[in-house]
Amino acid sequence: MTDTPDPDALRDEMIERWESAAPGWGRRAQHTRELGMPVSTWMIEQLSLQPGQDVLELAAGPGDTGFLAAELIAPGGKLITSDAAEGMLDVARKRAESFGLTNVEFKQLQLEWIDLPTASVDAVLCRWGFMLIVDPPTAMREARRVLRPGGRIALAVWDKPERNPWATISNQALIEEGALEPPEPGSPGMFALARPGLLEEMLGDAGFVDVGVEPVELDRGYDSFEDYWFETQELSQMVSGALRQLSDDRRAAVENRVRELAEPFLDGDGRLMLPGRCLAASASS
Repeated sequence: MTDTPDPDALRDEMIERWESAAPGWGRRAQHTRELGMPVSTWMIEQLSLQPGQDVLELAAGPGDTGFLAAELIAPGGKLITSDAAEGMLDVARKRAESFGLTNVEFKQLQLEWIDLPTASVDAVLCRWGFMLIVDPPTAMREARRVLRPGGRIALAVWDKPERNPWATISNQALIEEGALEPPEPGSPGMFALARPGLLEEMLGDAGFVDVGVEPVELDRGYDSFEDYWFETQELSQMVSGALRQLSDDRRAAVENRVRELAEPFLDGDGRLMLPGRCLAASASS
């Protein structure tokens, strides 16, 4: 029988992974911004932001979605860019400075206990965060708690694995090689909230109203397989960590298998276009 992981130990492990991944996310920030722009734009459009409002972005990573909001709430409004990993906040600080944003505050926050007063913000953003934590229902209740009456939330999670080969082919190859364990059912992970209807249920149970969920296509383009494979290792500590444990021959075997799995998505010029899809949700407090 598999022992139940200690929730606090699991949280610490996940934060450590994101701290380690932060430099790679900083180096790849412009590309990930471009890839994620369709879902970021969808999320911002759901909030109907106005100058003078206060916006909280949770699990902000490089901060790109929130930075779109910062421009809309100026003058007089404030964006709180938050993440559990200080390394990610460092990346976001540098990017905010490069964009010339001056109405941004940075805070190290956990989704499951948001260290902000009740009814203190007008909108909450969270792109690709809720599915990666131990207790998403508690996090959604916390998000509603910090929203002012009538405030809005917009969030995104990843759709089912078969809709996202850009993320699954590397893990599949590692699992086949015995270098990575298949995810435990119900554990935090990219696809933990992909089940149809689950987002609606959780947001409703947290007290949100006017809940809407839509799929957003996010195809990911790369100039070559090598560019994709290098970026995957930079952004995913799970993948890079598993590869470090392998011999040169086994690493080569994994790379060759990933290349095989990616081949159907290559065009005649060697450019790689991998399908991806999010589920994006919005609701009112």
